[in-house]
Amino acid sequence: MVVRKILRHPSLRCLNLTTISPSLLAFMSEQRGYEDAVKALNTLQTNAQVLAQIRKERGRLRRDNLVEMRRFVERAGVSMEQLDELSVIHVSGTKGKGSTCAFTESILRNCGFKTGFYSSPHLIEVRERIRINGKPLAKNLFAKYFFKCWDNLQSSKTEENQKMPAYFRFLTLMAFYVFLHEQVDVAILEVGIGGAYDSTNIIRKPVVCGVTSLGMDHVQVLGGSLESIALHKAGIFKPNVPAFTVPQDESALQVVAEKASELQTSLHVVPSLDDYPGKRPELGIDGEHQGINASTAIQLSRTWIQKHEQRTNSNAETEASNEQNAEDDSETKAPKKPRLSIPVAETFEIPDSFREGLRNTRWWGRNQMIVLPKITFYIDGAHTPRSIEACIKWFLLRADDEREKTSGSTARVLLFNLTGDRDPHGILRPLIDCKFDHAVFSPNTVSLDSMGESTDLTNFTVTRDSQLRHCVENQRCWMALRGAGFQSHADEEDHLIQNGLDDGPYSTIFPCVAQALRWITAGRDPRIPTNGNNGIAVPETLTQATRLQVLVTGSLHLVGTALKVLGSDITGEM
Repeated sequence: MVVRKILRHPSLRCLNLTTISPSLLAFMSEQRGYEDAVKALNTLQTNAQVLAQIRKERGRLRRDNLVEMRRFVERAGVSMEQLDELSVIHVSGTKGKGSTCAFTESILRNCGFKTGFYSSPHLIEVRERIRINGKPLAKNLFAKYFFKCWDNLQSSKTEENQKMPAYFRFLTLMAFYVFLHEQVDVAILEVGIGGAYDSTNIIRKPVVCGVTSLGMDHVQVLGGSLESIALHKAGIFKPNVPAFTVPQDESALQVVAEKASELQTSLHVVPSLDDYPGKRPELGIDGEHQGINASTAIQLSRTWIQKHEQRTNSNAETEASNEQNAEDDSETKAPKKPRLSIPVAETFEIPDSFREGLRNTRWWGRNQMIVLPKITFYIDGAHTPRSIEACIKWFLLRADDEREKTSGSTARVLLFNLTGDRDPHGILRPLIDCKFDHAVFSPNTVSLDSMGESTDLTNFTVTRDSQLRHCVENQRCWMALRGAGFQSHADEEDHLIQNGLDDGPYSTIFPCVAQALRWITAGRDPRIPTNGNNGIAVPETLTQATRLQVLVTGSLHLVGTALKVLGSDITGEM
């Protein structure tokens, strides 16, 4: 304990680790724990002001990203030749890529392979991003591997190069380090943003690639057209490496096909899940739209297993280009090419091992239901127009069915947040059809008490004021869509606004998720505290209902914060 206090002393932040012996570095690594690792990791977050400047200069920085990432990985202790030995399934897309990766990981694990899975963002704890055999990396292992990479990077600084990788880059290179040292059979990598210039795309020899459903998201970074976004997403393709995609908008599909043709990549569109022979498999992730993600996972898993068996039998690997695709300019318009025909992947009898893997897949925060005696939480991190449509379809199907089975009245509450450059009007408009009795808006903040804030959920990329401004804009948009008069008053100290006509519909802004959930649930579950509501009355529509149906959506970060507030006693262990 004394050693940990010493190591946390501010004076050590400027310590030149090159003067420390390897044995002392190893001792220090053993003494630093998970919380120390998360606090150090948080220092790599870009603050909101710098992030805004980066977005303005994204062209230059984007082109430099992969070159810098390779340098960071090598400084962390992983050579590109070692990275080539990692057996990778690489998946990009706008929506569904996380679920597709989760299905793929579960299938291959159920087939007896040791799996590594890298995804983002995390919901509650940052170690969720790096999984071994489906489980978040254990805290002691996270700390061990974190400080191995951290110390290697610190000790390799020079007078000319004092840089450390940003938050996402560090976790990406750490995932590579972990998967190699844990000797996984397969590493499933979910792209962060885009594809061509994403930090995961330093991988030179993936076994198979996938592109899930494409849509308009991150337009400031990826461009304002579906074609531009498609080109970024297809940027993970490598020469002669098989790839799969889901049925797409025709213009986007042609861009993906042209990229595959350019690299001589065999590209197939995955079939509907209903097209496979035999009974439709059960899926562990709810939602009708998950069928196409499951089909993609089936094709990726089958292809990986075939390639794995070929390597095992022949002990030979296909050579792939080291640099192709890394320096492509995704915004350069290619000359018009003839329309390409893309074959549909063949269907086959789904093995029982695949079926069991699909059935046992768990992916928190995506079409997740938490059913309590008097409340049901419907949780989905949808944040694009297409994903919110899928979320609504799922919610109405499940909530309407629950309403029919409920003896007594039900009331519906929306807990919502939308951040970044996304248009609230396009996301909120379809939610009107769900006929919520009340809408609640909150920043992605656990509580106002900084001492109670989760270190894993600390976010320096946005300010609290900017988050509250987003909430106000979301609420204004909601009230306008509902056609209600707009009246408001704000308590400057507590940043709370409640609006609406005397006969509703009402909407409320709370400064943190803890206060929002306490107010919504109003003592319905003894495990959820009722204090901290600032004396704001809960409408009788909610208090008198037999069952409360709460949809939490608009942001995966909001979903994670809500799950953190509810706690493992309610949500279960991840």
